[in-house]
Amino acid sequence: MEGGAVTWEVHQGDSLRWLTEYRGPAFDAVVTDPPYSSGGMMRGDRSMATRSKYVNSDSASGQLLPDFAGDSRDQRSWTLWSTLWLAEALRVTRPGGILWVFIDWRQLPAMCDAVQAGGWLWRGIVPWNKTEAARPQKGRPRAQCEYCVFATNGPHAASADDVCLPGFFEYSTPRDRMHITEKPVALIQDLLRIVTPGGRVLDPFLGSGSHGEAAVLTGRDFVGCEVVPELATMASARLEAAANGLSMADANAGQIGMFNEEGVTP
Repeated sequence: MEGGAVTWEVHQGDSLRWLTEYRGPAFDAVVTDPPYSSGGMMRGDRSMATRSKYVNSDSASGQLLPDFAGDSRDQRSWTLWSTLWLAEALRVTRPGGILWVFIDWRQLPAMCDAVQAGGWLWRGIVPWNKTEAARPQKGRPRAQCEYCVFATNGPHAASADDVCLPGFFEYSTPRDRMHITEKPVALIQDLLRIVTPGGRVLDPFLGSGSHGEAAVLTGRDFVGCEVVPELATMASARLEAAANGLSMADANAGQIGMFNEEGVTP
């Protein structure tokens, strides 16, 4: 689909299969949030619905969010699976292209291994501080950080115009989120600041489309894949709204987009 000068695509299906079959133009960046498979210590815990693992039982709004798929692997199979999709993502990324992949502390070592096993050049880890509102735990530190693993497809030459990103980001978890593990759009916009302006961004685990919204809002083309049909439909509506300069609330209210027929803001 196209909105203004930015193009976007949503594909519904298994991400690894879709990546394996992809033969389109190369991407400038992969920015993604795969299922962590870290909710629970035992096999029975891991096989529970994602709402049971990641949403507080007293959160009425959270319990209405759709479950997502692919979150029941143990760490060994998860690391192997991650290596496979990361290798395919590398194949469709241009030389020097960027990888940002989210993960939590439990799977951080395994993700760093999978990134390198998949052929990426691992370059660092950036914490995302979700603030002190996140996961207080008596007798031990709050689990208030997740992590962005940063890598590139081989050498990545910086130009004089490149920005210097901070060593950590601080954003609260979205309150009106559409997905159980949704990341703040503003955080993704920050990560995209080092991606080629007007470039092409891939998210193989699209969820509700927050990464795509950030790409569209920063003037970058976007392609995403999501296995859950309900989430793929939700992401399509979100990207349609963003490409027309609307929030989802405004789009649902029947508001008119900000762009004229030539895709230019009046």
